[in-house]
Amino acid sequence: MENEEDSRATTYTTVAAGSDFRHELEIRRSRFITVLRRSPDEETARSLVSDLRREFHDARHHCSAFVIGPDRMVQRSSDDGEPSGTAGIPMLEALIKRETSPKVADLSDVSVVVVRYFGGVLLGAGGLVRAYSESVSAALDLAPLVQRRRLRLCAIDVPHSDAGRLENELRNAGYVMAETGYEALHAVLRVALPDEAGTISEAHARLASLTAGNLQLRPQGTKWVDLPAR
Repeated sequence: MENEEDSRATTYTTVAAGSDFRHELEIRRSRFITVLRRSPDEETARSLVSDLRREFHDARHHCSAFVIGPDRMVQRSSDDGEPSGTAGIPMLEALIKRETSPKVADLSDVSVVVVRYFGGVLLGAGGLVRAYSESVSAALDLAPLVQRRRLRLCAIDVPHSDAGRLENELRNAGYVMAETGYEALHAVLRVALPDEAGTISEAHARLASLTAGNLQLRPQGTKWVDLPAR
């Protein structure tokens, strides 16, 4: 499994956390029920297939695909009885080629299953490829998406008497403030910075200018957060 702390990507797009998202199409009398799930790991992705096999136990096919990790290193698909290459791969391509903003395809941590109820009309290989790809694309058109961003957390030890003023000044300067802790000897302000080149040095310089060089940033690792999609 890809280590999110070491990934090259610091942002990517995924499905909003919460309930599975569902969408249904009818194509030449066959029903294609598409279900999307936020899946940070393979276990969660594979559980979607198991859950839907139980729910739609009388369906002929439960085809699946998933892509996982900030760098999208984990990619899997299954035709589940459809002719080879007509379901799973088109579904996976619909995920990995999805543009979430102009010329940016960064969708990840998503699993999708398309449940098919055969309607009696053969679609042929080309028809199946189009049907499975269209089913996933149509679901993604309507699904709630969010941007996942890695932030670098830093702490600042501040005298209690200065904590409120410094926090307001940092907020006014555009910094994202995490929780503030109050200890016996001082307060601890926590700042969340984009995990990008130059942001730490810029924050050090800003803090120095606000405190006459009396306070320092202490790195405290990284955290992934959900933000509104672009």
